[in-house]
Amino acid sequence: MLKRFEEIKELVKAERPKTVAVACAHDAHTLEAVLKAHEEGILNFILIGRREDILRILKEEAGIAAAEAALSEGRIIDAAADEDCARIAVELIKEGRADFIQKGLMQTSTILRAVVNKDTGIGLGRPMSHTAIIDIPAYGRLLGVADGGMIPAPDLEQKKAIVRNAVEIFEKLGYENVNVAAVCAAETVSPKIQETVDAAALKEAGLAGELGSCYVEGPISFDLAVSAESAAIKGFESPVCGATDCFLVPTMAAGNMMVKMALAFANARMLGVVTGARCPIALNSRSASFEEKYYSLLVCAKIS
Repeated sequence: MLKRFEEIKELVKAERPKTVAVACAHDAHTLEAVLKAHEEGILNFILIGRREDILRILKEEAGIAAAEAALSEGRIIDAAADEDCARIAVELIKEGRADFIQKGLMQTSTILRAVVNKDTGIGLGRPMSHTAIIDIPAYGRLLGVADGGMIPAPDLEQKKAIVRNAVEIFEKLGYENVNVAAVCAAETVSPKIQETVDAAALKEAGLAGELGSCYVEGPISFDLAVSAESAAIKGFESPVCGATDCFLVPTMAAGNMMVKMALAFANARMLGVVTGARCPIALNSRSASFEEKYYSLLVCAKIS
């Protein structure tokens, strides 16, 4: 069980450095995160984007020597259009020159179109999904939220894929068993509320070993998932209560709001990763902080 983001760094430092292909790398926060991980011996990088802008930012962030080194070592690929940056990043993965992708200053849809392209992409023929991992000091353990970024209203089969993708991340972070809460507005099944029906089906699928090394509880309300005391008061018994590692949310909107409320009101930090393709993708908002992009890179380096 991981409690804080800093523990992820220790996991990654123990392994060989991975190489990230940064699509649309002409972005200060993205380059700051990449350079920090590189200086710590965690990452190598290939920067794809507007060469002059990349060099300018490198000089401002790390000095002329760093910019000249990146240029002389062939770490920069000049590309102006966002679509070209995305295409080149995917090609680098296919050629084995990079281990994972970082989305820089571009629309999420642009990089995903290149990834899932049936002719030239790196999809695996299964649903891709976004997993946010949040560090909330008051909770005492890292929390996954899936999927708050890709699939708006997943059906049961898509929810199974979302759980598998999230569980795979936690497994590669060293978890032997992942406690997943299929969170709903209540902890009882109601035929009129599809999310509760799906949650019960997900619990059965988990018990049958269909979803990876995890225990899925559902339907379960948020308070029971995070508080063993609340569960005891309501007489709800489950190993997930008060020990949830990952939430499976009923809709993308629910996950998005859950994460943003934690960031706004609970002094939380977050990282975001897309899995389900040939490689993970560090995928953050274009306005995301340096820290969010940095820890997203670290997780991708660990699981790629």
